[in-house]
Amino acid sequence: MIHTVDLKRDDAGWWVATARDVPGCSTQGRSIRQAMSRIREAVEACTGEAVESSDLEPQVHLSADARRVVAAYESACRRLEHEQTAARLATSEAVDLLVDELSLSVRDAGDVLGLSHQRVSQLVKREARG
Repeated sequence: MIHTVDLKRDDAGWWVATARDVPGCSTQGRSIRQAMSRIREAVEACTGEAVESSDLEPQVHLSADARRVVAAYESACRRLEHEQTAARLATSEAVDLLVDELSLSVRDAGDVLGLSHQRVSQLVKREARG
């Protein structure tokens, strides 16, 4: 069974962890990790059942400003992942063109692209494998 755990910081800076579906089951910790470890033990004590860490779903409650900053971070990470995928594809296409079609050596292709000849060689071998 998955237990949703609400995590909120109190005025003293402690993380208070409360299991939504287990009445009266809460604890605290100095860090989220510690609070989650302690709530796992508390849920076990309250229910009498063994609980794995993967059975706990943390819901961290933050201020509006913090949520905004975290959302901006997550959006930037998604954009970065998209750009990295595009860069990998462009790199493979460039290596393919320079080495296969223009017959440049892996060293020369590396110099043109600003990559090591070892990296170009890896990409050539990957293309050859399919």
